[in-house]
Amino acid sequence: MNTVKTVLDLRAAVARARSEGKRIAFVPTMGNLHAGHIALVEKARQRADFVVASIFVNPLQFGPQEDLASYPRTLTADQEKLLGAGCHLLFHPDVEEMYPHGMDGQTRVSVRGVSEGLCGGSRPGHFDGVATVVTKLFNMVQPDIAVFGEKDFQQLAVIRTLVRDLNLPIQIVGEPTARAEDGLALSSRNGYLDETQRATAPVLYRTLTQLAEAIRGGERDYPRLLEQGKSTLEAAGLRPDYLEVRDSNDLRPATEATRQLVILVAAFLGKTRLIDNLTFEL
Repeated sequence: MNTVKTVLDLRAAVARARSEGKRIAFVPTMGNLHAGHIALVEKARQRADFVVASIFVNPLQFGPQEDLASYPRTLTADQEKLLGAGCHLLFHPDVEEMYPHGMDGQTRVSVRGVSEGLCGGSRPGHFDGVATVVTKLFNMVQPDIAVFGEKDFQQLAVIRTLVRDLNLPIQIVGEPTARAEDGLALSSRNGYLDETQRATAPVLYRTLTQLAEAIRGGERDYPRLLEQGKSTLEAAGLRPDYLEVRDSNDLRPATEATRQLVILVAAFLGKTRLIDNLTFEL
């Protein structure tokens, strides 16, 4: 696996692979890789001949009070994991390479509708930052397919909408959420949890599962159900940011007629913000 830091070298490597008739897959990440990320690379290997991954902690998607400075950066370990998973090329640019003219005047990509509310409501500007950097990366790599995790369900919806609306010739593939044995969704931010918090964190997924079971059982009073779910989280020591039932196709609020559902949650455990979701059909 080669590691390149410039757009020029990235494009040259991808051009060589494409000249050999290879199908290109892309897995964008912010590093500090875990088993969930590696599953994305493995899915990419199944769908393409040449896999490109990127590691870039994107300042544009962090708010002023968020964890940009402390976000874990583990390049050497990440390179070893990517190599073991069969990645062919790693793009690891610095901020100046991605934003050579600075970020203040950077053209922004804004995806309406699916980016609003949920994490978009709690983190103003976050999805503009995500959509902008992903658009730049797509233009740099020009992949045939790109693989994203379903744990960041709203982000995946934003990317799918972006590709559709801008007519980008890229197939977006979602990979199911990777979980620890106790159900906790794998996340780089799990490393912020102390031992006691880590033992508490699985209540997030258990709550989603209980809510889904109630809905499958015929419960349709979503406001009451969600209040019960929030109470469960609070009793365990979490501070809910949001807990909502949405249509999994377009992220609009679910109604009694909605049959493809997703329950989405974000909650703070200490200073750590955790997210998760559960999709199901009626």
